[in-house]
Amino acid sequence: MTALTLSTAAAPGLRADAIVLGVAKGDKGPVVAPGAEAVDKAYDGGLAGILETLGASGAEGEVTKLPAPSGFKSPLVVAVGLGAEPQKDSAYDAEALRRAAGAAARALTGAKKAVFVLPIGDAADVGAIGEGVLLGAYSFDTYKENGKDAKGKNGKAPLAEAALLGAKPRDKDHKAAVERATAVAEELNRARDLINTPPNDLNPESFAAITQAAAKEHGIKVQVLDVKALEKGGYGGILGVGAGSAAGPRLVKLSYTSSKAKKHLAFVGKGITYDSGGISLKPAGHNETMKCDMSGAAAVFAAVVAAARLGLEVNVTGWLALAENMPSGSATRPGDVLRMYSGKTVEVLNTDAEGRLVLADALWAASAEKPDAIVDVATLTGAMMLALGSRTFGIMANDDAFRSALHEAAEEVGEPAWPMPLPEHLRKGMDSPTADIANMGERMGGGLVAGLFLREFVGEGITWAHLDIAGPAFNEGGPFGYTPKGGTGTAVRTLVRLAELAASGDLG
Repeated sequence: MTALTLSTAAAPGLRADAIVLGVAKGDKGPVVAPGAEAVDKAYDGGLAGILETLGASGAEGEVTKLPAPSGFKSPLVVAVGLGAEPQKDSAYDAEALRRAAGAAARALTGAKKAVFVLPIGDAADVGAIGEGVLLGAYSFDTYKENGKDAKGKNGKAPLAEAALLGAKPRDKDHKAAVERATAVAEELNRARDLINTPPNDLNPESFAAITQAAAKEHGIKVQVLDVKALEKGGYGGILGVGAGSAAGPRLVKLSYTSSKAKKHLAFVGKGITYDSGGISLKPAGHNETMKCDMSGAAAVFAAVVAAARLGLEVNVTGWLALAENMPSGSATRPGDVLRMYSGKTVEVLNTDAEGRLVLADALWAASAEKPDAIVDVATLTGAMMLALGSRTFGIMANDDAFRSALHEAAEEVGEPAWPMPLPEHLRKGMDSPTADIANMGERMGGGLVAGLFLREFVGEGITWAHLDIAGPAFNEGGPFGYTPKGGTGTAVRTLVRLAELAASGDLG
């Protein structure tokens, strides 16, 4: 991964492949952002005019390259858009800095070193820029022969080093901000790798093995329930979903504990390593990206490891409900009834509504430990994508204050989210004449129906929230900001921030 360094040196004298500066969208044209004064001075104060001549406006994510001034040891200047210039006496938004740094890092693929002179007001800005660089420089090349791309051309390595000018290497807060950014970004990129791995190489067993290796490295306790253990324990939901696959299901429990913890959080992730829809087979055109249906489990895994690396004073337990949903002679059929781990029975009306079945078992298992709060994360419904689009995830909860806290945490770290209701009248649609509940209800409001189903499997009196990340978990379009094409690692940063709030006593 890209190496981050802090420096108080002057930009003109630093040897690098490029100098990255910010440009904002002002009322009368582009405006060079603070931090790049030395660079602007070398252009006789006319850098903004030159950029405007080259077509730059300062719009978010816009990248403009031009030769560096005479006397600079870097041959290239890269101006990256920050969006609207902030009001007088206001600072640049952390997310604007994060996205700009990510866009620049992507534009500098193949470079050995870049100097970033983006605006830095405090340690939070240092962390945002560092995080943006590390996330923006991400690439997934595991399956490209000898580093070549699909066209047979030699692939370029990600930006090797980023020096953040204006960040003080001896400042305790600045150093801590970079260390946090590195831990979170590395784990988020690990989640991206898992999401991007093809399902012939990532199944429940291999996913569990990866978690075991990481847990050993970072001092996390891990327990893996295989098919026999799941059968013995009565995990009918996970077993029912995985019944049609040659690759048996798993339930992974990851436990990070702190001797100073006063709170215990449980994170539950949907881990369908491939979702064909089962007997309720998905139509053509809807299967190609279904390797991403384990994004919730990947996010939970990454968040637990990040909490351990950061040494947060909170206990965090991650539950990964792993299964492959396939059609076969042994697969669960529409009309079958499953007895869940909680003892409730579920009539399966649609085998493509499988995520809620594996989550139900994991939620009940998490509830048995009586944590202070449970958050589940899942690429659960297409309905949520219809409601919120491809970049925003929905938040449902059985506690309004907790839902608000999660929403604030998500917005704080730059993950677009929106609070959603759990209308009681939709529950009746899941009534079954055969079982305690059906896994399907009314078609309209399907994302909310799924949330109501999950609520049935949360222990009494336990605060719970559900994140439906179906939209932003996998980016099928072009990259933007620090977000690549493919797996995004959505929800990792929200979960980590929630754990930090719990550790500091600010969660309530």
